[in-house]
Amino acid sequence: MIKKGISAVMALLLLWGLISIRITAAEGAESEFPPLNEAGFLDTGEFLYMGNQEGLWRYCSPTLWVEVRRMTQDKPARVWYEAEIRCAEGSEMPHMIAWDAEKWMSKANFPHKVARKNRTVIAVSSDYSYARVKGRGGMILRDGQIYCSKTKKRGAKWPTLDTLAIWPDGDMKVYYSDEMTSEEYAAAGARDVLAFGPWLIRDGTLNEQALKTYGKSKAERVAVGMVEKGHYWFMMLEGRIKRCKGDGIGFLANKLLEHGCVQGFNLDGGQTACIVFMGHQLCKMSDKNNKASRSTVDILGVGTSDLVAEIGDPW
Repeated sequence: MIKKGISAVMALLLLWGLISIRITAAEGAESEFPPLNEAGFLDTGEFLYMGNQEGLWRYCSPTLWVEVRRMTQDKPARVWYEAEIRCAEGSEMPHMIAWDAEKWMSKANFPHKVARKNRTVIAVSSDYSYARVKGRGGMILRDGQIYCSKTKKRGAKWPTLDTLAIWPDGDMKVYYSDEMTSEEYAAAGARDVLAFGPWLIRDGTLNEQALKTYGKSKAERVAVGMVEKGHYWFMMLEGRIKRCKGDGIGFLANKLLEHGCVQGFNLDGGQTACIVFMGHQLCKMSDKNNKASRSTVDILGVGTSDLVAEIGDPW
């Protein structure tokens, strides 16, 4: 079953057998991943499932495996999204993706539009960096280039400006705000460095002190975690709407820990918080309309596919 909105070119590719795709909102066998190889990926082609109504989204290719689930809880009412991501060794790993890489810190757009422009499979919003470059600062590197070296001492007021450093081989590590300089990150080969925080999990240990001190109000939240190189979790919690009031940063921190993450990091929340799959904003931001999250210069994403379609968001 092919949903309305798929291009004529894509339809021809389907007929020619160059890609394998299932797009449907119905439950059943069509939601299941096709047979995968020993590494856990497809040998050829792509698989896509868009289960918007039941809250299940899946994608697989020869280098990427993604499953996103919309989770719900009644008391207290919560709605959040858990995206498990597996990348094949030697393939493209999670990294920062810009709306305009030539003017990285000056041009912004909605996260789902950034994803569509770059054909990004799965992404979350990031650290709202361009609003801080000339203000609060924070260690900011994008694609190896230093954009900001200003930070503050650890233990400062929110945001802590702790950092998440990402390497080209998929390694992720978290640091206190003043633990390394931007030049040291660059010399160590970090591809991207995000500054917001606090860090949530480090070497498998939860940052208990930070959870007691920061981000205790009910709001939208985004967090990312790494189980090991090539295996990640992206998470987003809705907030300040009828079906979910939101929560503190500890909620997603504990979810990451439950899933075996040894590194975990809190990104900017509130109206910045967002999760995007195949160019679609999955999360709800308002009770009144289909509101997009705040514009941003970049997103944290992984994977590219020509199946990312210019069609409406599935709220």
